[in-house]
Amino acid sequence: MNAADFRLSRDGRVTPAAFIASPNCDARPPGARIDALVIHAISLPPGCYGGDFIERLFTNRLDPRAHPAFVDIADLKVSSHFLVDRAGALLQFVPASMRAWHAGESKLHGRECVNDFSIGIELEGCDHDRFTAAQYDTLSKLAQLLRARYPAIRPERIVGHSDIAPGRKTDPGPHFDWQRLRALLATPATAATAVTNATNATNATNATDARATKTTVAPPRA
Repeated sequence: MNAADFRLSRDGRVTPAAFIASPNCDARPPGARIDALVIHAISLPPGCYGGDFIERLFTNRLDPRAHPAFVDIADLKVSSHFLVDRAGALLQFVPASMRAWHAGESKLHGRECVNDFSIGIELEGCDHDRFTAAQYDTLSKLAQLLRARYPAIRPERIVGHSDIAPGRKTDPGPHFDWQRLRALLATPATAATAVTNATNATNATNATDARATKTTVAPPRA
């Protein structure tokens, strides 16, 4: 996917992500400012890729009988805003404007309840495998798009799950290449495209709202 293909609607839904609504979300606290990205890794069953088990977990449809590893997690109420699979395909479960339940007990730079002010991005993977070039490509373009909309997400506030829950979580793991991600995020062309896309999406939505308002208040025909 090209950076120009990514769009972010005003309510936080990304094109070209496939949207699969998760019930495991709610409204952010009043006044909460989105200023962090949390990168996770997940594979179901552990170390296995493909299939729809992650989707089923995030939509409360995971069958505990499908694999022994699912017995202890099938009843969890968890989600993430996004999932990037091994081929780089992007799925979205929660609009960015909403609070997804991805971080759990967590703290970032002294602030607890990281779900309140963060966006969660899951990568299909585990601690023992390297992530794919396609995943880094999609992740970097998504991160740039989100940063263009939410400029308080500074580079130092793009962190791993292990950074906000040390001792409890290890993902995205030792094979995640932070230097590679930072280099991709620093690419001027990618950043410029992200800003343009976010701005155009907002302007288009505002124009639509203006037309709708004008139509609503227009006097009836005689």
